[in-house]
Amino acid sequence: MTSSTTRKRSTPKRAENTTEAKASTKSHAKESDYGKRVHEKEESLLTSTSGFDNYRGLINLCLILLVLSNFRVALDNLLKYGLLIDPLQVITIFLEDPYHWPSASLVIFSNVLIQLTFVVEKLLAAGKISERIGRISHMFLLLLMLVVPCTVILVYLPPPWAANIAVFWYTIVWLKLISYVSVNLWYRLGLMKHEKEGHVANGKPETLPLVKYPENLTQKDLYYFIFAPTLCYELNYPRSERIRKRFLLRRLAEFFFIIGIVIGAFQQWIVPTVKNSMKPIQEMDVGRGLERIMKLAVPNHLLWLLFFYAFFHSGLNILAELLRFGDRTFYRDWWNSPNVAYFWQNWNIPVHRWARRHLYIPMLRSGYSSLQAQVAVFLLSAFFHEFLVSVPLRLFRFWAFLAMLAQVPLHLIVKKFLGDYPNYGNMVVWLSIILGQPLAILTYVHDYYITHQ
Repeated sequence: MTSSTTRKRSTPKRAENTTEAKASTKSHAKESDYGKRVHEKEESLLTSTSGFDNYRGLINLCLILLVLSNFRVALDNLLKYGLLIDPLQVITIFLEDPYHWPSASLVIFSNVLIQLTFVVEKLLAAGKISERIGRISHMFLLLLMLVVPCTVILVYLPPPWAANIAVFWYTIVWLKLISYVSVNLWYRLGLMKHEKEGHVANGKPETLPLVKYPENLTQKDLYYFIFAPTLCYELNYPRSERIRKRFLLRRLAEFFFIIGIVIGAFQQWIVPTVKNSMKPIQEMDVGRGLERIMKLAVPNHLLWLLFFYAFFHSGLNILAELLRFGDRTFYRDWWNSPNVAYFWQNWNIPVHRWARRHLYIPMLRSGYSSLQAQVAVFLLSAFFHEFLVSVPLRLFRFWAFLAMLAQVPLHLIVKKFLGDYPNYGNMVVWLSIILGQPLAILTYVHDYYITHQ
């Protein structure tokens, strides 16, 4: 009976509690939901001032569309031309054509000019010749660095691919010798001070003894600089502690893998497209020619990106790892370039550092304006772009030279009208890369075909 009475008394209490809970919930809902403001002052997500920047889903969509569209183009190419990739052709081309040996001889002969430059530096350090005679000697040797490859290529007519390797090597050595001669001169005249002992590199004290001028004038030091992944000479470089074998093997594997993809895609994709572009260009068919440029733009740009990674990331890291070269800044975020100047300053750091150290800053110290110094840098870059194309092809059309000079007004226009809109400036940079390169390729291939075929 007691238990029954207790149950009877407790039942109304539970009902009362349930009723109170429901009432409390409704009251809370009224206060939190029904009374809450719905609208606030807020921008749409896709508005530039909204502060929203998470476009990961849209980027994934663009990547999927890019892969699908390029797969369709690749499949169409395969169905139209069949399988054109021939690894044996790439291998036998080095053995079949005897005319590529002059280019190999040119690369070997460059050591003669390197050694003559070294001899002049030793004589200057010992005080056996005057600075004036040393300057004239260096100018003559640097002139030979440009004249010798041109003469040999124009006389012996090696194939363009072999001639390009030789001209590329001579361009690198020319830039390196400029830096080598200049830095030694600065130390000799006291314009540059030696580093103090206890130098810190990468947060750690430098373990190797610091080299001082003229102790640096050795064959070992010279050829370390010649093969190091830099164009700027220094007496003491930051060095890594050891060669990382796993890192080196990864870079080697990806280098040869990417180069294989580039060669195969070039055979399968670029060659037939370029060949089919000759007729509309010769007939001055503007519409068809523009269509060919657009058709060549995407595969050419993809190969350019792959080659950039293979050379600037894999290749230069391989050299740096083998030589224990500590500075691995070979490029920066050029893909985020808000203007043309940022792109040219960050996509090729070794060349940018050389131009700034040995041309831009010296001109500013001589009283020239920043714009004049920038134009001089672009002039020198334009010369070597034309040198690297015209000499191997034995064509002198100055298209590459003019294209590089056109970067100056393009930069000024983008800076003036799109300076406050970096996203639009970045689009202009991408368009100039994607469309400019196939236009230059078709122009030079057309002229080469007309002249030599």
